[in-house]
Amino acid sequence: MSIEPFGQTAAAGAPLLELRGLTKTFSKPVSLGGRIANIFGAGQVAVQVRAASDVDLSVAPGEVVGIVGESGCGKSTVARMLAGISAPSGGQVRWRGRALAEMSPEARREFALGVQMIFQDPFASLNPRMRVADIIGEAAVVHGIVPRAQMRAYVTGLMEKVGLSGAYIDRFPHQFSGGQRQRIGIARALAVKPSLIICDEAVAALDVSIQAQVLNLFMDLRDELGLTYLFISHNLGVVEHVSDRVVIMYLGRVVESAPTAALFEAPNHPYTQLLLAQLPVLEAGAQEYAPIQGELPSPLAPPPGCPFNPRCPLATDRCRGELPVLREIAPGRLSACHLNEGVPG
Repeated sequence: MSIEPFGQTAAAGAPLLELRGLTKTFSKPVSLGGRIANIFGAGQVAVQVRAASDVDLSVAPGEVVGIVGESGCGKSTVARMLAGISAPSGGQVRWRGRALAEMSPEARREFALGVQMIFQDPFASLNPRMRVADIIGEAAVVHGIVPRAQMRAYVTGLMEKVGLSGAYIDRFPHQFSGGQRQRIGIARALAVKPSLIICDEAVAALDVSIQAQVLNLFMDLRDELGLTYLFISHNLGVVEHVSDRVVIMYLGRVVESAPTAALFEAPNHPYTQLLLAQLPVLEAGAQEYAPIQGELPSPLAPPPGCPFNPRCPLATDRCRGELPVLREIAPGRLSACHLNEGVPG
């Protein structure tokens, strides 16, 4: 069974996906022992961690948007909210111009199928007790995309599209290499004919040579099937290679967004500048790389003002007391830094 292009587009000029003020807070209530201790004045309180704060993002049909940041910056939290794994604490998700909260059950089902996720660990994300035929084809049958009688032919077509032989259709995940398992994960995502695929560190666990093959597969599938990608990674080199636009996150907030070429040529936010300063360059002679000073602050106690101010060499008194607003600094470019306003600290 052949696999036809299925990436659907939104109305002309309209984003496929929009996030408006998306926020996620994790709470840990006071335990029973803590409540008893509070009777005697212990003063224990519930712990709250804001993993994502007021994230604004727009993704156009057919676009590849890279999200970059250090571990703990909120990249995967945003991805899991979009994939329906975790519910947002606040904000709004809009799909094809419609707010998710206002959708009918049928429209929400379309959204759930239209957004699929590929995970970092290709072995942990596959059921070790299921054969490949069921791993890839089960959801397509359940949702009525293909009749059960045609499932094996459908799965064989998907396997061949991602570079696997259809002869492996009855094997189990442990019988494949890491790169092959990730291709199974890609085929599983494609099986329900999504418009947007979220790649959460999808090549981080693979060997470098296999990474290149999988990245090229992603780009080929984009052209063939009209797909849109949200590509999450801490590897700036990978993001530069695959992305049309790059979003930089720090401590749960978007601090800069720009077209890929513009961002790599002239980063605006001090955090982005320091990140790009760590990229290896193909130039003769020794190169000196200075790591970003300090450590990522704890989300349990974020610093006042700009979240990057404790590590920023350009921080002013204003940065330490006032949170900068993410605003447009040039056509298509956003940055959250007081220095863009030219106001002395």
